[in-house]
Amino acid sequence: QVQLVESGGGLAQPGGSLRLSCAASRSIFGISTMGWYRQAAGKQRELVASITSGGSSNYADSVKGRFTISIDNTKSTMYLQMTSLKPEDTAVYYCRAQSLRIYWGQGTQVTVSS
Repeated sequence: QVQLVESGGGLAQPGGSLRLSCAASRSIFGISTMGWYRQAAGKQRELVASITSGGSSNYADSVKGRFTISIDNTKSTMYLQMTSLKPEDTAVYYCRAQSLRIYWGQGTQVTVSS
């Protein structure tokens, strides 16, 4: 069992930056893939970025070049560095971990507005 807790969301201006964190309740050893998803109001949840235990990352086209996913294994924490934020990045951001099961965090709100 793994509990995931996101933090770092909030209000940012267009062009600004935020860093999201996803802290796991135990070592992430054995977790094959972790990722960030987002769900805007009235829309389906979508993949933002993912990273494998081997360090391979994947990004949605809409965030390539602006967002960076990373993991600190010593802290069992995943990050999403978001730069050049746009109003369309506004959503609830969720972290996800996959081992034999799939685990989700509770989400953190990101609002990009002037």
